[in-house]
Amino acid sequence: MIDEAAIREIVARLSRPIASGAHTIERAAILAEGSDCAEIEAWIVREGGEPHVEGAGPPGRGLHADRATARSAPGGAAPSRYVLPASVLG
Repeated sequence: MIDEAAIREIVARLSRPIASGAHTIERAAILAEGSDCAEIEAWIVREGGEPHVEGAGPPGRGLHADRATARSAPGGAAPSRYVLPASVLG
């Protein structure tokens, strides 16, 4: 079990600021931290972090829209990154 202070330190080290003032953290970087990755992801979500899935966007239109959407964002896909509110690491 990892404590909250250690998680906050890991998240601060791995995250990068974005133009909006928020921070982004790649899921691959979290996974590279080892066995505590599930606790880190849970902490991020509890703190208001929003998961982002690559390829997920508004549904398409037209004859092949359903097939293209299914290929680019499969159901239950893991997020590729999280975006944290600016206040979390403030």
